[in-house]
Amino acid sequence: MIALIVFSFFISAIAVQIFMRRARRHARRYAADMPQRFHKGHVPRLGGAGILIGTGAAWVLAGVPPDPFNVSWPLKSSLLTLLCLAPAVLSGIAEDVTQRVSVRYRLGLTLGSALLLVWVLHLGLFRTGVGFIDNWLQAMPWAAALFAALAIGGLPHAFNIIDGYNGLAGTVAVLVCLAISHVALQVGDRQLAAMVLCLVGATIGFLIWNYPRGKIFAGDGGAYVWGLVIALACITLVQRHPVVSPWFPMLLLIYPVWETLFSIYRKLARGQSPGMADALHFHQLIFRRIVRVAFADDEARQLLSRNNRTSPYLWIFAGATIVPAVLFWNNTPVLVAFTLLFVATYVSAYLMIVRFKVPRWLRP
Repeated sequence: MIALIVFSFFISAIAVQIFMRRARRHARRYAADMPQRFHKGHVPRLGGAGILIGTGAAWVLAGVPPDPFNVSWPLKSSLLTLLCLAPAVLSGIAEDVTQRVSVRYRLGLTLGSALLLVWVLHLGLFRTGVGFIDNWLQAMPWAAALFAALAIGGLPHAFNIIDGYNGLAGTVAVLVCLAISHVALQVGDRQLAAMVLCLVGATIGFLIWNYPRGKIFAGDGGAYVWGLVIALACITLVQRHPVVSPWFPMLLLIYPVWETLFSIYRKLARGQSPGMADALHFHQLIFRRIVRVAFADDEARQLLSRNNRTSPYLWIFAGATIVPAVLFWNNTPVLVAFTLLFVATYVSAYLMIVRFKVPRWLRP
């Protein structure tokens, strides 16, 4: 499967470079006064299109008869999966180019793609690790399918929230996909491992242009590719293999998921719409109140330096959940304990940073 990673890497890297050179005029349309913007200059946001092309090309290659990579993934299945992803990802790319696609419209299309995936691939969230809930889901398959669609449709927006700094969301996506591929191979599911490893190669092909210099951003399109494919892989893994704990994907993805849930809570508590952009996400607080300016010659260079130095803090933060998820992927009580520990740590650290009481372990 290494060949698939290399193939998707080169296709993505070439596509991203082309978009990077050809789409600069579109970058001039992006408002400079948006609260979530932490860069200077005109940077195109079409990296997601390159990731989609690299991933899709590798999926097609993996399905070409007579199965040269021994992944047992029929070409028809990979093409159907791509078609189901298309409405959501293309809406994100359209937003990256035009800045005119509303949040509600994109949310509707991501849910639409999720429903298509659930219907075409016969997916359902039948296990949660809680006995009476699992019995209810087994008795009502439509509810299991609905919960699966909500999970698949929601994760792209969670990745979009954490996609704020060079290399942040992309590296988290790579680490998560590597964790999924490890567990998939442990249970003998080469098809699922191949699916996420193709995304790994395509994402690395994007990251060579995105980190550290930030020459191109993933945009909404990139976040939607990461979220949809990773959510699809997690639900499929748990559904196909009962030995895998349903809390494995929860702990694996608790950073973007909890960031989203906490963001919704704090905005509602302040009487704001959850869809309103602000600059109070955890990674933005790290940027503003912890990361120190390394250069002092001009604002653009200062922002780039601070931008680059912010991501490693969050990589470590995400890694603190990914490592135990990989180690205890079939142990539900331990996974639940680590999930609760992360939530408590996140809330404590967030409150201390907001109150200018930065924890010693977060100081540079």
